[in-house]
Amino acid sequence: MKKIVALLLIVLFTSSSCEKDDICDANTPTTPRVVIEFFNISNPSVLKNVTDLKVIGDGMTEGIVFNTSETGDKKYLANGSKIMIPLKTDLNSTTYQFILNSTNSNPTLIDIDEVTFNYTRNDVYVSRACGFKTLFTFDPINSFTQTAIPATKQKWMQYISVEKSNIANENETHIKVFF
Repeated sequence: MKKIVALLLIVLFTSSSCEKDDICDANTPTTPRVVIEFFNISNPSVLKNVTDLKVIGDGMTEGIVFNTSETGDKKYLANGSKIMIPLKTDLNSTTYQFILNSTNSNPTLIDIDEVTFNYTRNDVYVSRACGFKTLFTFDPINSFTQTAIPATKQKWMQYISVEKSNIANENETHIKVFF
């Protein structure tokens, strides 16, 4: 009888120390990226596809991966009317070079605009398994600065409009670019 009680106590103690696995569900919303849509400057209600757009962050040597199924340089190219890019979670600004026609063999047809996004950050607790996510709010006075590279060239992004100042999810367009 003592052996049964001792065995029962051992089983109770060992099973009471077990915890549920902490796994962050892939469907749990995490830090959102900025959703940018491109529009025709001549007809602002019409979406316009970018051609071989490469987006490189300040301090990066390679671009943002837009096509995970591609290899080589093709994985860095966007050819549509919408992209999503991350913002830095440890600073209040992020700078990107947006290179239109990046694969063109004629360098005069490659257009580069540099855009710095300015924002505030708010870290929000998600769960023990997922940790924190960062939400962003664009600076209401100076949301972004834009320059053409080289400065002697015209900006290919002729007009940039901040549509949603609060970046809390990826289900809506935050920025519209007209070119």
